[in-house]
Amino acid sequence: MEDLYRENLLDHYENPRHHGELEHADITHEESNPLCGDKIRVEIKLSEDGATIAEIAFSGDGCIISQASASMLMEEVAGKPITDVQKLERQDMLDMVGAPLTAARVKCAMLGLKVLKTGLYQYLVDHHHE
Repeated sequence: MEDLYRENLLDHYENPRHHGELEHADITHEESNPLCGDKIRVEIKLSEDGATIAEIAFSGDGCIISQASASMLMEEVAGKPITDVQKLERQDMLDMVGAPLTAARVKCAMLGLKVLKTGLYQYLVDHHHE
């Protein structure tokens, strides 16, 4: 079973989904993990009513875990309402990754979720949405 998770991680690392940049993104946020050097930038275009992720892309560099988990996350949230994305938690991300991770690797897996949720939060605060 663990081999399946490893294969999935490697596939997302080698063939990342939603990788790249968006022109005229509504939300752009970037963060890095200074301890290991992982870096992720998330760009989001919202639906016209601002309630749904119409398009999403990520870029960055780092270890297999950080980049593959960001790819998994982008695939998971594309087309979803912002309210659903805001409910994603640490365990949801760990479930997506599926492989057992050391404490240091958990930070790698969480970076994409942190960047995504922080970017959404800042956008909502700036635009006075709840």
